[in-house]
Amino acid sequence: MLGLKLKTDPRWVTIVESNIEEILTDHAWCEQKAATNIITIITYNSEHEELVTDLLEIAKEELEHFQMVHNIIKERGLKLGRERKDHYVNELFKFMKKDGSRNDSFIDRLLFSAMIEARSCERFKVLSQNIEDKKLAEFYRELMISEAGHYTTFLKFARKYTEKVDVDKRWAEWLEFEGELITNYGKSETVHG
Repeated sequence: MLGLKLKTDPRWVTIVESNIEEILTDHAWCEQKAATNIITIITYNSEHEELVTDLLEIAKEELEHFQMVHNIIKERGLKLGRERKDHYVNELFKFMKKDGSRNDSFIDRLLFSAMIEARSCERFKVLSQNIEDKKLAEFYRELMISEAGHYTTFLKFARKYTEKVDVDKRWAEWLEFEGELITNYGKSETVHG
């Protein structure tokens, strides 16, 4: 369904399990950044009432996920570490088109967001199916479902609001780029690492 070119090797979960505090901290900050990204999209595209309404709900969900991860961190006697740079997301950001019309940039921002949600969904699925910790397995299964909904919402709005961009063609370019990019990741205990 996601169309990703490369699946995450389940052995990545062994790396994650070696440092649960790190994956949880990274995950918490990923949720915060997702909410911030959504607020940015709303800020620059507030003329689209349906988009604002739907994305406000997703932004609230992302903050709830941040809180859920933070609660897990506290329950386990761990600490929420400092915010981490997400090199994967930074590389995707560089691929995003920032020239062209305002609408072109808007559509690419939606596709950028869909790409992050798609990979996060896939990673959460791998975690839910392979992590030994049953509580975390269930948690990541629930988040996988949520991320899938976010992914489809961003794609829906890209298709709805495009003026000139061939969304399916551009999405295929995103998938190709991400397929090459992700070969550099899956080696650290971070959501996208």
